[in-house]
Amino acid sequence: MNTFRVFKLSSQVEKESVFYYGEDRLTAGLALSLARCERKGEIRDETWKRIQESHEVVQQIVDKGEPVYGINTGFGPLCTTSISREETRILQKNILQSHSVGVGDPVDPEIARLMLVLKIHSLAKGYSGISEPTLKRLLWHLENEAIPVVPSKGSVGASGDLAPLAHLFLPLLGLGKVQYKGEAISGEKLLERTGMKPLELGPKEGLALINGTQFIASHAVKVLDGFHNCLTHADIIGAMMIEGLQGSIKPFYKELHDLRPFKGSQHVAKRIKSLLEGSEIMEDHIDCERVQDPYSLRCIPQVHGASRNTWLHLKELLEVELNAVTDNPIIIDKDLTISGGNFHGQPLAMALDYACLAAAELGNISDRRVYLALEGNSPGIPKLLMKETGINSGYMILQYTSAALASENKTLCFPASADSIPTSLGQEDHVSMGSISGRKALQVIKNVEKILAIELLTAAQAFEFRKPLRSGAILERVHMEVRKRVSFASNDRVFADDIEEGIKLIRERSAIEAVKAISNKKGYSLKTPFSKEFEVY
Repeated sequence: MNTFRVFKLSSQVEKESVFYYGEDRLTAGLALSLARCERKGEIRDETWKRIQESHEVVQQIVDKGEPVYGINTGFGPLCTTSISREETRILQKNILQSHSVGVGDPVDPEIARLMLVLKIHSLAKGYSGISEPTLKRLLWHLENEAIPVVPSKGSVGASGDLAPLAHLFLPLLGLGKVQYKGEAISGEKLLERTGMKPLELGPKEGLALINGTQFIASHAVKVLDGFHNCLTHADIIGAMMIEGLQGSIKPFYKELHDLRPFKGSQHVAKRIKSLLEGSEIMEDHIDCERVQDPYSLRCIPQVHGASRNTWLHLKELLEVELNAVTDNPIIIDKDLTISGGNFHGQPLAMALDYACLAAAELGNISDRRVYLALEGNSPGIPKLLMKETGINSGYMILQYTSAALASENKTLCFPASADSIPTSLGQEDHVSMGSISGRKALQVIKNVEKILAIELLTAAQAFEFRKPLRSGAILERVHMEVRKRVSFASNDRVFADDIEEGIKLIRERSAIEAVKAISNKKGYSLKTPFSKEFEVY
């Protein structure tokens, strides 16, 4: 279980120990806490009643024999093929088997857990015709850590994430694979060990399970969380680099950003200024003759801020999706069943492509600051961040790695949502490719974590050359966290080991926790008028 959780929940939710599926408003932070078994999820009696009413409507449709897509017809281009009452159950089993065509490495088990959480919440809204035994089996899988193995590739992101969701629910039939008690076993073996029987899916149930955007949305939850971690670290590390290279504090003045009042820029500028508060280093060069810094320092609010705005856009759209019903057809009531397109992944696909670009830009500007630190053009900072070079290469080659990662990210920024290949014999003639958007965005974020780790090491190295001057309490504490794992480098060594420790620092979020501890203890506030929007999810 991932214990490095830094997302914040609203005070109202923090008082509650239980999340009620189908009723409460789900956020990315809540979804993660449910997936990590840090919060219990339940379905109340009133919700079960609504679920049962929707299920009964489906039974009535079957009894009447009127053609309704996916209930008593075939799927996709076979939507005009009638299915007899006796064959409706076979149809639902077959759809899970026929659509289980995923390939590639399995997704992270946490993504599979998130898929379960999001699907349970959507089905519990009571518009999908799911039965109580089926929904209870999904809850059992989540609560007992019997997590299905889901291939990462195969979804085109329209008609829902058909292939990954089919794999997610194969174990209900005793098929597929699951991770259970530390090992991968077959769905059949899981049923043997637990004494459960395969479910017999009723009309529409198979379709309700595999129709939806839960694969895309689960990736979006992970993107939102990882992106936020990168944004927070980028501000902290950027502030450290400003100290190490004796940058100016004026570009972070409120008066400047009030004249171009983008929320992201204002939020970042205020946070950077707060991080530099109480710095002897800043005071030492307050009257220096340098007119202006390079953009990678001077434009931190504008660049980091633009990425913040993108993050906020994704957060707002994702919260709509997390609380939506995205399968098909939708059971409104006994008189109205709609076959529509709520499963189409375009709303998240485009936002994830935007987030992918915005995260890559964090890596781009971070790499530029690494390069800037190596040039030796800042007073007191030796070239390559090491006094004795020639025999030593110093930090030169670390920037090769950050450059390689930044370049790789650029190749991943092509928007998957710009492409569409018709499927289902033309019935699905426009698809979102949102699953690819989500996977690419996550890969970019992992690369940015590594770039930021390299910048953190170089910023900490530059920081040392400002001694005996001290920074403010917050950045001094962050520097101490780095030095607990990575020592000052006077000579060349295997820097890959240092980078690995830096990556752990980023992923474990210990620097963020240190900043929070100091800001609470010392009274330094990083809050801005936009903190609720940018720091709560």
